[in-house]
Amino acid sequence: MGPVDGPQDGTRSSGARGPAAQEPHGLEVTARGLGLRGPRGWAFRGVTVEAGPGSLIAVEGPSGSGRTCLLLALTGRMRPTEGVATVGGFKLPRHMSALRRVSALANVPGVTDLEPALTVGEHLRERALLQHRFGDSLRGLLRPRDERRAAARRLVDTALDAAGLDLDSLPKGPRTAVRDLERLEELRLSVALALVGRPRLLAVDDVDLKLSPAERDRVWELLRSLTEAGTTVVAVCSEAPEDAVVVPTGAAASAPGAAPGAAPARKAEEPGRKAGRETGGEADDGTDDEAAGETEKAEETEETEKAGEAGEAEEAGDEVKEAAADAFAETGRS
Repeated sequence: MGPVDGPQDGTRSSGARGPAAQEPHGLEVTARGLGLRGPRGWAFRGVTVEAGPGSLIAVEGPSGSGRTCLLLALTGRMRPTEGVATVGGFKLPRHMSALRRVSALANVPGVTDLEPALTVGEHLRERALLQHRFGDSLRGLLRPRDERRAAARRLVDTALDAAGLDLDSLPKGPRTAVRDLERLEELRLSVALALVGRPRLLAVDDVDLKLSPAERDRVWELLRSLTEAGTTVVAVCSEAPEDAVVVPTGAAASAPGAAPGAAPARKAEEPGRKAGRETGGEADDGTDDEAAGETEKAEETEETEKAGEAGEAEEAGDEVKEAAADAFAETGRS
């Protein structure tokens, strides 16, 4: 595949509007009492969400309250410990591997990090190659080389348009190194790379980190345009917009006494309570109730862990495939 350049007619807009609105092809997201417990305690607990296809879902809370863990759980990347969740008909944790095939991640630290030394064009070419090798059908692999290159070019251009990233506006066009990008441009590039896989569910982490109020508005406009095109978007933020389906994390959302099935609230009802840093968001109310109920929690956790062991074999095979994809990507960079 040749170099990825800007459009020859120079008509691509830097705005955030995606393709014309159409029937939602995104995934419906429902969860009741969802929780995930790690080695140091609960990352999140008692999370409830109900959103239709093509919704904008905002995971709102302070840093360290389990926002990213919830994002990864809703996309099939982390196994929940308790509760029930269904995303587009895929039940978690039973259908985690199937959910991963129709969802994508963007801007997740430690997972989708961009290589600072690579250029924007190199990232796009690498992503298109991986999509061709591992995401396309067998018929697509057998097409003539010219047809494959043209299809890859159209796929990349569509993703760039949807992400609102104008290559011609960059300092060196597609040859601009990632380290020279502004924060907003880097975020748009990460979204564009995720959209190359044509996901039905897009999860974006830290959408308002290190951005000015004006830039935050532009990011939310971008995400709204994706939902208008039919994609369901889950975004992690510190402050959600009013038109989003808000899923709070932190003290109120993860408290052990939270009632499962309750409608998600926009703000935590008890902002004075502080989420424990070591437990990733479990509330610390200064009482002895937590110690008194520890035995009961341990019994519940043991039961859920036994129920999840049956799916470990299936997940192991998927991890091998993902590792192969990562190794292929590293080979292309060397």
